[in-house]
Amino acid sequence: MFDSLSDRLSGILDGLKRRGALKESDVSEAMREVRIALLEADVALPVVKDFIKRVKEKAVGQEVLKSVTPGQQVIKIVNDELVAMLGAEASTINTVGVPPTAILMVGLQGSGKTTTTAKIAKRLTEKDKKKVLMASLDVRRPAAQEQLKVLGEQTGVKTLPVIEGQMPVDIAKRAMNAAKLQGFDVVMLDTAGRLHIDQSLMTEVIAVRDATDPVETLLVADSLTGQDAVNVAKEFDAQVGITGVALTRMDGDGRGGAALSMRAVTGKPIKLAGTGEKMDALEDFHPERVAGRILGMGDVVSLVEKATETIEKEDAEKMAKKMAKGEFDLDDLRTQLRQMAKMGGMKGVLGMLPGMGKLKGAMGQSGVDDKIFKRQEAIISSMTPEERTKPRVINASRKKRIAAGAGVSVPEVNKLLKMHMQMAKMMKKMTKMGKGGKMPGLPGMGGMPGMGGGMPGMGGGLPPGFDKLFK
Repeated sequence: MFDSLSDRLSGILDGLKRRGALKESDVSEAMREVRIALLEADVALPVVKDFIKRVKEKAVGQEVLKSVTPGQQVIKIVNDELVAMLGAEASTINTVGVPPTAILMVGLQGSGKTTTTAKIAKRLTEKDKKKVLMASLDVRRPAAQEQLKVLGEQTGVKTLPVIEGQMPVDIAKRAMNAAKLQGFDVVMLDTAGRLHIDQSLMTEVIAVRDATDPVETLLVADSLTGQDAVNVAKEFDAQVGITGVALTRMDGDGRGGAALSMRAVTGKPIKLAGTGEKMDALEDFHPERVAGRILGMGDVVSLVEKATETIEKEDAEKMAKKMAKGEFDLDDLRTQLRQMAKMGGMKGVLGMLPGMGKLKGAMGQSGVDDKIFKRQEAIISSMTPEERTKPRVINASRKKRIAAGAGVSVPEVNKLLKMHMQMAKMMKKMTKMGKGGKMPGLPGMGGMPGMGGGMPGMGGGLPPGFDKLFK
């Protein structure tokens, strides 16, 4: 998400940094470019006007233009105003109240409401240790109630049994009563949507809200619909009264205008961002971190959190011991490839690293994607245990056998072995630099054991020519 906007803004602001001394005309020219970039990213015009006005007022002050690093100062102002536009502070899901508390999910059909309901229920169950009951109030869309039941089975979250012919308000009341009797903490109410906003939809949602008194009314909006999502949010807030927004398909939107406009237009926080189809592809929306990603400053905090969640402690300790001895075999490489896939793949991780946005773009242009890592894992899996621990035994005939087993060509096997050899050398060098058996890792990671410096071959930064290894 924000890829095109990030590229544009990074380029504009880098130009300011390189100029040294700045005149008011330099700032005005840069702000014109920023304005165009925001409008092209589908940010609402009133929001853009207000943003540019606030930035310009602060950026043309004497304390900025006469400072030692005026370019850096302007970038800080842009960053601060982006954070303010996005909501200043992260806002979490509210479950406070006398149990069972209700969370009402609203939105248009096709926005990802049912899937988001299951994702939130899974998160509340696993992270917050809440006992959650899900109930589908969608009696119009075929198999909607069955869909939630299947998602409940996948995530291990209970769903309210379906009784044919019941109306939404009756289902909601039954869900609340069942939750009270069975000791549930939270009830997730998945309401019906329409292809467009109509009064019957609003009347139905209002009736359910009045019957259940929810602590949260979350609007689920598809970020790919751009300004339409913002208009939907305004309408739902005016008639129903939303407490927050969950934006879906954030991973597929290169512009990001809906996210940047939503908070400013509705005054309601974006609480969650859906970043994929998997049930754990749901992130808290942190304005300051998102602003950092947009301006190419990275988001190391989120990367560390994701690493902590996805890396098995046992694997990490085992890897740390091997690293301390300067050992790094193909089994270790396979483990790191799997860890990186769990963390969102190479592009997902690069997007969170400071200054790596350009390399991410270069990888995209050269056709490098995460399928390459799946092929590499397949190659390693086609090897014998001896070949994985002692790559030097892999001769020409073994390479042919490995290539045939993985469904790839021999040159691809050679590329993998070359990459492993370069990474193994790097690991040995880093082990000598590190202290106490921990690898110097990504900035802020404190040399996390088992990360091998954070990612395959990275060691706190990508090795020279890393992207060429995949060509």
